[in-house]
Amino acid sequence: MARTLVVKATAGSDSPERCAQAFTVAATAVASGVDVSLWLTGESSWFALPGRAEEFELPHSAPLAELLHVILSSGRVTVCTQCAARREIGEADVLSGVRIAGAAVFVEEAMADGAQALVY
Repeated sequence: MARTLVVKATAGSDSPERCAQAFTVAATAVASGVDVSLWLTGESSWFALPGRAEEFELPHSAPLAELLHVILSSGRVTVCTQCAARREIGEADVLSGVRIAGAAVFVEEAMADGAQALVY
């Protein structure tokens, strides 16, 4: 049975190390062949918009835009419905390949057989 890694990023530029860690772990897992689902919640929701990941900087960390590209290439990226609504982010606003979904979908993914969930 293939394992799935579900990563929830709860921080953005407000906590750059925690944010970068979530993206780094998710991208590393994708590069290793793991099925990955990255959830963007709270301030990390902004990175679903074009150009936002390119604005993020953290010394000695891989560029967030590159990590996001790796994740989108073979994994799934989801923005929390409520987090998107609070920021007035709609389906037409997000990068290609990013979806908006709610807590029921997160719970379904996190509770699936063989799933491991991490929250940053």
